[in-house]
Amino acid sequence: NVWIDNLAAVTIGNNVCISQGAMLLTGNHEYTKTSFDLIVKEIVLEDGVWIGAKAIVCPGVICHSHAVLAASSVATRNLDPYSVNQGNPAIRTKEREIK
Repeated sequence: NVWIDNLAAVTIGNNVCISQGAMLLTGNHEYTKTSFDLIVKEIVLEDGVWIGAKAIVCPGVICHSHAVLAASSVATRNLDPYSVNQGNPAIRTKEREIK
């Protein structure tokens, strides 16, 4: 049940986990214009990224190496490497330590 909205390029690196119900959204609309123009931006998931269940990655976001987006969280901006991010909008909550 993953949704990849590829109106623009979506790059998925090696060893990436995209959990059930996650959404990668490359499109949005310019809500301030009466024409409601479509806006599209690429998404990049670098190596080792984990996108949690029912999490959302918004247009233009880069999830850098081994970043984690927690379940039901929303990435509206880039995620730092080896970071754990949670909430809406997602904020960095701690460092990801791989043992």
